[in-house]
Amino acid sequence: MAGKVLLINHGSALMTDALISSLKASDIQSAQVEPDITKIGMEKDNTDVFLLFAGDYVFESPEVLVYLKDLCFSEEKPLCVVGYEKELAEIEENIPKSVIEHEFTRPIDVKNLSVALHTLISTGEARKKEKHILLVDDDVTFLQMMQHWLGMKYRVTATKSGMQAITYIAAHTPDLILLDYDMPITPGPQVLEMIKSEPNSAKIPVIFLTGKADRESVVNVMRLRPDGYLLKTMSKEDILSSIDRFFESQKWENMYS
Repeated sequence: MAGKVLLINHGSALMTDALISSLKASDIQSAQVEPDITKIGMEKDNTDVFLLFAGDYVFESPEVLVYLKDLCFSEEKPLCVVGYEKELAEIEENIPKSVIEHEFTRPIDVKNLSVALHTLISTGEARKKEKHILLVDDDVTFLQMMQHWLGMKYRVTATKSGMQAITYIAAHTPDLILLDYDMPITPGPQVLEMIKSEPNSAKIPVIFLTGKADRESVVNVMRLRPDGYLLKTMSKEDILSSIDRFFESQKWENMYS
């Protein structure tokens, strides 16, 4: 099967060598890198699962933990951590538990670890066939909530600014963009204009998901012809059913028309 695991560890060890052999037997590619942002960045695009081996070296480079947190959160790639209970607790101070897909407490069985990684990759391959939604919002707490709500049915990628979203869609084509209105530096209406001005992204549907409920804001943005306008104050059920109906019909019943 297709798939690749990136092992992040300092030096070689019997466990990592055994794991690489076990993954290879399951037809899963693997690579091993030091906990270095540049080296991880060179492998990230072709990686399906990140596996971090905890140790003192990790806490000497907290910027690596922050990088992994942002990378796995924004690109919705699984992050797994191997370590003793105390090490796992310390890592959670830098990487929220909601971002960590699995924690494996030492001592571990390499075969069981290999099976768990195989399952994660299989699940990821299936999710690639689902509709892909790009979330754009500067409120990280809201992004995490929406990822949880939508992630049960759709493949979700989160970006924390308009420019992050523009950079992302330069290389990816989501099926739908859910865009916040009020964001610093590059607000939602400007982001929508940029999306519509590029031939490669102009046809991507964009629905505003925002707290801006005043009629003036809605009317001002309607000239840009978004594919819909949802309010953050709506219930979870109403937001999800609106998105479901959009994908079913590929058109929006505009409440402000």
